[in-house]
Amino acid sequence: MPPVPVKGVGTKTAPRRAGRPPRALLGHAQITRAALRLVTRDGYKALTMSGLAKSLNVAPSALYNHVSSKQDVLLLVEDALMGRVDVSAFTERPWEEAVRLWAHSYRDVFSAHLPLIPVIALLPVTNAPQTITMYEAVTDGFLRAGWPQERIINAIVALESFVFGSAYDVNAPGDIFATGELEDAAPHFTAAVARRGNPAGHNDADAAFALGLDAMVAGLAATLASATR
Repeated sequence: MPPVPVKGVGTKTAPRRAGRPPRALLGHAQITRAALRLVTRDGYKALTMSGLAKSLNVAPSALYNHVSSKQDVLLLVEDALMGRVDVSAFTERPWEEAVRLWAHSYRDVFSAHLPLIPVIALLPVTNAPQTITMYEAVTDGFLRAGWPQERIINAIVALESFVFGSAYDVNAPGDIFATGELEDAAPHFTAAVARRGNPAGHNDADAAFALGLDAMVAGLAATLASATR
């Protein structure tokens, strides 16, 4: 009986077929990262299904296996960004401090993604798990601070409106209030701009945000006090 050939001894293995290694499976995480990169680089108008598919080096049909529309992509993006907002202070700190830390984190996340603010500010939170988790933590913090349930969402929306506007201010040019040749027409404004002073270590955007946030928190605290008398 002839000897049984042993792999590697007197035999040759079949050569590996040429071609690229298998592509990593496309999924929501890859789609979300690609969408964020696309918007950051080229602006919101660049976020189309065909443009997103091209950036992922896949056919549009492959993309539609995971998301059914641009709205679905935006929901993924919204959820990813909201998941970066730190809400941990609502379980660890007093309410006023927690609101400040949450607002600072919220502003930092969205100041890095300005093109998405007009979209996400109007996007429903339906079926966005991380977004819902964020709002649940904030709402729970308000409830534990004694807020009447019927006033909580209005307070959150008021804070969010301030946060989104402040995110734009982070990216404003340093000379945004320069009056130029109209200096004589606005002497008081021009002088106030020239004398603008900030606490040590604060730039203009940070100082304005801190002042506004302090005022909002104080106003909300007064509202809470009057509501619980």
